[in-house]
Amino acid sequence: MRFDELNLAPELVRNVAELGYVIPTPIQQQAIPAALEGKDVLGRAPTGTGKTAAFMLPTLHRLRGKEGLRALVVCPTRELAIQVAESARDYARNTELFVGVVYGGVPLDKELRDLRAGVDILVATPGRLIDHLERANIELGEVEVLVLDEADRMLDMGFKPQIDQILRRVPKDRQTLFFSATMPNSVKSLAYEMLRDPITVEAAPKVTTAEGVEQFVYPVEGREKTALITQILKKGDVESALVFVRTKFGADRLASQLTREGLKVEVMHSDRNMTQRVRALESFREGKVKILIATDVAQRGIDVEGISHVINFDAPKDPEGYVHRVGRTARAGEKGVAITFMSGGEIGDVAAVEHLLGYRISRVHVPGFSFHAPMEGDDGAAGQEFVELPPTVQEQKASRGRRLGARSGKELTPEELAKLLKVG
Repeated sequence: MRFDELNLAPELVRNVAELGYVIPTPIQQQAIPAALEGKDVLGRAPTGTGKTAAFMLPTLHRLRGKEGLRALVVCPTRELAIQVAESARDYARNTELFVGVVYGGVPLDKELRDLRAGVDILVATPGRLIDHLERANIELGEVEVLVLDEADRMLDMGFKPQIDQILRRVPKDRQTLFFSATMPNSVKSLAYEMLRDPITVEAAPKVTTAEGVEQFVYPVEGREKTALITQILKKGDVESALVFVRTKFGADRLASQLTREGLKVEVMHSDRNMTQRVRALESFREGKVKILIATDVAQRGIDVEGISHVINFDAPKDPEGYVHRVGRTARAGEKGVAITFMSGGEIGDVAAVEHLLGYRISRVHVPGFSFHAPMEGDDGAAGQEFVELPPTVQEQKASRGRRLGARSGKELTPEELAKLLKVG
């Protein structure tokens, strides 16, 4: 299928041809026809799949010949908003449709001049959009198309209250195009709230981790996690470590605990202002500190070469989040280590990650920490760190249908017991 076969307006086809677009990407082939029919679209599409054209081209097609603010695109960051607006302007050449963009960090007055000049499509970050709405600089009463781009990241950054405010301002009778790289329950809930009988489209690539990453799961009781990570971070082989914690409070608490242990750390999460985040990232990048503690909201903005270790202090609730986290190490052909702490309550989270990856990750049992440490006489490993390798393909085939036999319950890992007893 080619762009000239998608029933787009001729001027839009010419514009994308001038940009070098010939064959639509999979997400464009699926989303554009549905959007042209006026249907709501739920798109699972990570960056790099062509999603901007997937929602912007049918929106431009719909708005031809109309005036006034008719389409609103909400993006989580100023960088993405600028990128989307630039692409939209390229697509909109010779259409008499004007694209505006508003985002934090620039004077309101400059944006207000552009808004008063008139825009048909507005690209905005949530916080700055609310600023303009509260000042009555923008009226959303005639919006026909609402686009949420990178909805998962928007929720990670704590923008749900702003999204709710925006939804109260736009007409209920509208078309909604909703795109997200991942689909955790929070995103599914928001999509259910916003969309009406949506067409679901997907262009998620096969989930893999970088080849140079060595992955390990450390079974550890929750109360012992801080002591274990302190022990790991004080080892000489940890050149730099990116540590992921589930909550902002947890990140600050861990930072304080590690600082008391004499370790230099920085923290990144959504309660830190932009200056604090930039300073933390630069200190980590320049090697002034070797430990950066972050929540998931920060991880996509971390582009640092040479990270030797990624440590999931809390196992990710979203399996795809694991891949995003681990992707911060072993870049450009380098080697890296990914460690995930697994408390008893996180066994299911780790199992979900392994199901997504299609293989079992090696367990490392550390005496005094693991809730399934090897017993005396088990391979002579008592009192020593013990690595439990995943079974080979041949071993997995040979064990299918095999009964428990001579193995006692206490010799099984919690995962094996849960599987045997069909817990959950």
